[in-house]
Formats: sequence, structure tokens, C-alpha cells
Amino acid sequence: MKYLKQFFMIILISFIGEILHAVIPLPVPASIYGIVLLFAGLMTGIVPLEAVKDVGIFLIEIMPVMFVPAAVGLIESWDLLSEKLIAYVVVTFLTTFVVMAVTGLVTQKVIRGRKEQRNDR
Repeated sequence: MKYLKQFFMIILISFIGEILHAVIPLPVPASIYGIVLLFAGLMTGIVPLEAVKDVGIFLIEIMPVMFVPAAVGLIESWDLLSEKLIAYVVVTFLTTFVVMAVTGLVTQKVIRGRKEQRNDR
């Protein structure tokens, strides 16, 4: 029963994200509204971590299974993809390295900022 309550909480927040997507005329996916709402709720304490923790762990554990339909879709679309395969590979590698570099720089900046805060105390 605990899992059902936690899953219902996540579904409810996702539904509110869907409503926001329908109401707010921005090109933002409903899932982004939902994840921002969940994050805000967790950070403010409106949604206690214990209200979604166990189901969140379960969903992360089964996440690889969720990629199977996408992989099958790619295989079925091979005729369309093969025409521009080199472009897709180049863009994938470039964006991967850009994301890794930006993530590393931001992480270093955050760590340095925390060290400075500790030293100022």
C-alpha cells in the first residue's frame, strides 16, 4: 500500500504538470513542469522525501527497461537514420563532451564556492 501511495503522489504531481502545460503557453514539456514541481515540493518540504523515496528508488532501478521501446523504435527507423548516420554520431559525441565539460566546470565552481563559504565562517 505504501508503494501505491508514493506512486500516486508522483502521478498527481505529473498530472499537475500536464495541467500547467495546457494552461501556460510556453514550449515546455509537461514532464519538465512536473519534475520542477516535485523538486520545489521536496526542497520546500511540502512533499516530504519519505512520500516518494521508495518508489523513486524502484523507478530508477527499472529505468534501463524503459529504454527498450526507444531502442526498438530506432531499429525500426534504421532506413531514415542511416542516411544521416555520420551527422548523428558527430553531434552525439560533440554534445556528450560539451555536457561533460560544462558539468565539470560547474561542479568545480560549486565546490570552490562551498570551500570559500566554510573559510569565511
